Amino acid sequence: MDEEQDPSGIAPLLMAIAQQDQQSFEQLYRLTSAKLFGICKRMLVQSSDAEDVLQEVYLTVWAKASQFDAQRGKPDTWLTTIARSKCIDRLRLGGVDRHTDLIDLDQLPEPEKIDPVEFASDKQRLDNCLSNLQNQHRTVIRTAFLDGCTYHDLAARTGVPLGTMKSWIRRGLMSLKACLEK
Repeated sequence: MDEEQDPSGIAPLLMAIAQQDQQSFEQLYRLTSAKLFGICKRMLVQSSDAEDVLQEVYLTVWAKASQFDAQRGKPDTWLTTIARSKCIDRLRLGGVDRHTDLIDLDQLPEPEKIDPVEFASDKQRLDNCLSNLQNQHRTVIRTAFLDGCTYHDLAARTGVPLGTMKSWIRRGLMSLKACLEK
């Protein structure tokens, strides 16, 4: 993996962690914990829940670092996928606060900008494709991925029938896929 694909140098750290290198693990934690905590906090609302899940994320990284394959994806993506999955697992177990606010489809914040040094071309393509989606499709897709919401949650938050929600997400993802494949 070259520097363009891994500008933060995380892939070599994961390889060292696979060999149980504690110093590399500490360095990985210093480089990535703020971002991963932000993901957990966004999905789980309560800081204490986010902190618990973040610990689970790093336990998983320690145990499964050998499963990271630089040929299949970027290390940042692998780490954020673990964090998101752990958050969703925690939400499914219940007992944690989650976002339940109604989504106002007319009052949407702009998508957050990602550091252009790390993700410039992929981020730009994704932003362009997302901006081409219908407003409601873009909103529910972003909410599903950022908050870990189910179809039922999204339907309740937007006040639309479940079938409509499924259609919005399906159409939005199909349009997004077609755009990204261009």
